[in-house]
Amino acid sequence: MYGYVRVYKPEMRFREFDEYRACYCGLCETLHRKYGIFARWTLSYDMTFLILLLTGLYEPQETKEKHRCVAHPFRKQTNFYSIITEYAADMSILLFRDKCMDDWLDEKKLSKKAAAQLLHRGYQKVAAQYPEKAHAIQEQLRLLHQIENENEQNVEIPAGCFGTLLSEIFAWKNDIWEQDLREIGFYLGKFIYLMDAYDDIEHDKKKNCYNPLFTISQSNSDLDKTCENLLQIMMASCAEAYERLPIVHYDEILRNILYAGVWPQFYQIKRHSTK
Repeated sequence: MYGYVRVYKPEMRFREFDEYRACYCGLCETLHRKYGIFARWTLSYDMTFLILLLTGLYEPQETKEKHRCVAHPFRKQTNFYSIITEYAADMSILLFRDKCMDDWLDEKKLSKKAAAQLLHRGYQKVAAQYPEKAHAIQEQLRLLHQIENENEQNVEIPAGCFGTLLSEIFAWKNDIWEQDLREIGFYLGKFIYLMDAYDDIEHDKKKNCYNPLFTISQSNSDLDKTCENLLQIMMASCAEAYERLPIVHYDEILRNILYAGVWPQFYQIKRHSTK
């Protein structure tokens, strides 16, 4: 359920893309340093967006370093770090581990259970530091598991559940910006869930797996148009909350993601579905 919240590179300046990649690489290196090499599995564009958003809003001190890694063994890559990077790494562990356990319950895939066990020690450490967020993530995934087992076909219900989960992660502090950050996380979470369901519908039909879009796809409704309209509403609400925040740093990159970067994959899926 990751990978939809990314930049649209053709509309970025070189400097902006370098900054984006430095935040992404900084998160990757932080995960490795804090939780071991397997923690790199939890790396996502979604959490990179969170780093850009919170850094742009709170403007913490950032550190710039260069490192080699497995993906780039011959040339050192620029990494940006801050207290926000640490937080995003911690949330990556919480979300990934609990999602693996939820997938294990759903599909009984041993690979998911094994991945969760490899990150168990790091998960315990983060859960002890952020007990409220750990509980909120577990509770929303439990509800989502229940909703999916009941074969709920109103996509707003499971999407809202994942939105509530992500809103908890986006609310870094209890301050005047908390509600706006929660709204961004909520609508972005709904967007991610619906995009994932739309992307997986053919696979889920073949494997007889749950998908809340089956009813729409089997009716006379236009599935592509219906999903596009829902996704546009979700991103409009997300962007509306973003516009209320006084962000200058990383603003160009964040706008690139919110207004352009989230859409190319939808249209790629749409083209495939019409063939």
